[in-house]
Amino acid sequence: MAADAGDRSKSVIDLSESVARCGRSTRRGDPRVPGRVVVEHDASERLRRTFAAIDEANRGDPNRIDVRGRMCPREIAHASLACDRVRALEANPSDALLLAARAHHLRRWKIPRRDYPEGRSGYLRWRKALQAFHAEEAGAILRREGWDEATIERVGAIIRKRNAGRDPEVQVFEDALCLTFLETQLAAFVDSQPEERAESVLRKTVRKMSPRARRMALGLPLPPAAREIVRSESSAIGG
Repeated sequence: MAADAGDRSKSVIDLSESVARCGRSTRRGDPRVPGRVVVEHDASERLRRTFAAIDEANRGDPNRIDVRGRMCPREIAHASLACDRVRALEANPSDALLLAARAHHLRRWKIPRRDYPEGRSGYLRWRKALQAFHAEEAGAILRREGWDEATIERVGAIIRKRNAGRDPEVQVFEDALCLTFLETQLAAFVDSQPEERAESVLRKTVRKMSPRARRMALGLPLPPAAREIVRSESSAIGG
């Protein structure tokens, strides 16, 4: 379901407040993180324009999913939801963090899993190739929209999850992606996998999340068995 031509700045599904809150922003540099610009109020016009460009690039996704009762291109849904999660997790998210969330699955359908060997080794190669692809595609769009190289480099670093476990923004990014997976993909994944494997993946997902994100996960419409696993795993790791 595509957006009207006159409404390109909005996602096809009205899930994100990121567009509704767009306008002129008060922005300041953050010397602690190269390329980081803190958005103190609403998103900038350039950020909104770049979101629209990313969404337009994802509009060709042949895959459709049902999210909150609406069918839409899968990667537009994932991008919008990930941005929503970033805003829920971080009061003043940087432009780079928001852009990374919006572009984290940019044109993902171009590199299908079937192009890589079965098994963990093939899976890891596929994931690494995807991260590089998403970072490069995002960088090309950001350059066209006039972003500086420091921001482009920072967006790429977040998408590639560099310094995971040490970089607070990468953790927020990971949390947002995990929450998006739990809301939009978990049920179908559980139905398609042996019970033991599905439980293992869910537990690994929970372990990657921060305590706050794990608490947010319990507020999602999860299947009862999955909710109990999230609850028990959270208790086991202390949060």
